[in-house]
Amino acid sequence: MKKPLYLLTFITAMASAQAPSGYYSAANGLSGASLKTALSSIITNGHQDKGYNGLWTAYKTTDIDKNYENDGSILDIYSEKPSETDPYKYTPGSNQCGTYSVEGNCYNREHIIPQSFFSEASPMVSDIHFIRATDGKVNGMRSNYPFGKVGTATFTSKNGSKLGNSASSGYSGTVFEPIDEFKGDVARMVFYFVTRYQSKLSTFSSGNMLGSSAFPGLQTWELNVLLAWHNQDPVSQAEINRNNASYTYQKNRNPFIDNPNYASQIWGSGSSSGTTPAPSAPSGCVNETFETIPSASSASYLTRTWTNNGLSWTATDARTDQTVSNKAITLRNGALTSGSSANGIGSLTVTTQLTFTGSSGSFQVKVNGTTVGTIPYSANATTTTLSNINIPGNVTVSLENTSSGNRVAIDNLSWTCYGSSSQSSRMATVPEQLQNHLIISPNPVSGNTLQVKGDTQGITKAEIYNLQGKVLQTIDRPFKHNSNSISIKNLEQGIYLLKLDGTVLKFIVK
Repeated sequence: MKKPLYLLTFITAMASAQAPSGYYSAANGLSGASLKTALSSIITNGHQDKGYNGLWTAYKTTDIDKNYENDGSILDIYSEKPSETDPYKYTPGSNQCGTYSVEGNCYNREHIIPQSFFSEASPMVSDIHFIRATDGKVNGMRSNYPFGKVGTATFTSKNGSKLGNSASSGYSGTVFEPIDEFKGDVARMVFYFVTRYQSKLSTFSSGNMLGSSAFPGLQTWELNVLLAWHNQDPVSQAEINRNNASYTYQKNRNPFIDNPNYASQIWGSGSSSGTTPAPSAPSGCVNETFETIPSASSASYLTRTWTNNGLSWTATDARTDQTVSNKAITLRNGALTSGSSANGIGSLTVTTQLTFTGSSGSFQVKVNGTTVGTIPYSANATTTTLSNINIPGNVTVSLENTSSGNRVAIDNLSWTCYGSSSQSSRMATVPEQLQNHLIISPNPVSGNTLQVKGDTQGITKAEIYNLQGKVLQTIDRPFKHNSNSISIKNLEQGIYLLKLDGTVLKFIVK
């Protein structure tokens, strides 16, 4: 049962939420995949693997209930009832599993990311930051299932955690859903895992949760679920206590507890409080200089793959020995394709140059498989910007050579985030009050109506996007009847974008 949180406790919580001075300095000013990579390095450095059996000792300081009953028992997210008496409690060190048949028999070491995904290998198998002390029976029922919103439950624990079929958009299998009090806790543990171990993700089993590349690191449907949970359930004092104790034990921290906004800065989820931020985003999403391409002396035309700043790249029918400003990738009859990048795309800039013999031509630029424009090339090195692409959400970008034999070098490819510099030019014609004073409230949204506060008169079109950039709903003249509400159609739990002419607002459906 949760105890009252008085002002002094709140002030103490804010003070203790801070990491040691300078701990995150290397991450300052970064966003997207670059920020995720920087955080990965920070929390990898200093990490001490204390072994799987060491977790039992760690739990005596990391997983003690100091914020609900405050009675020295194990804080178990699968049995804790925040506003009622807990159904059972565990004494640290004396109720360890062993065998179990029903809830309340013993507590276990629950891998929020199942250990079978990484073949029980170290250091993952003993990493305190995503392995919680939980009831053995509920741990067993959760099994290896991903996290999501349950439709019809086949099992419900004594505190209300559920197992059943998924009601989360994009996945129809079996999922596990903790109670609301601990949804954010689970999300931030998963975020920690895919950040700390991003370089190993391609070797892990996905379990319908993990992505196969460092960025974004999670399957899209699961990322949407966890970002919503992260926003709906802000960091608690119990998480802060556990993070500090885990740092003392293991010598690294969970950055998403110390700085909840890292989630939005990496994956574009919005603010940690669940409210809608101002319609802006980091201006530099991707900057590929091709300095890390493999086999720089190779003149053979092959499929080339590499990763830079957490983003994977594939170039087909490509050689790596030609230069423009420095290293470049040269395509013949192939294409250059990025991995999935968050925060969308505003405008794209790239330098091209025809090498050897051939004629001038152009590349087709595709975003998520759809052509959005062309980039010319000639014998002279030419830098071209393709403006007003303006696609939100996760994007995959490709440049395809339209000729059958021209050999073209590509260098210094970059694009801005959706809603940044490219979007600002389109917003210039929107009245100032629409740019700065439109908000969605309440947010998160429940039911089938979305309320927009501010001066909505004069808005000609409303569009609702998912984070993959797909338009889910378009409404012409949405406020023509002097109403500030929009009817939304069958949106599952998750995060969405509302575009009102040139203004973009994020909202959560709970």
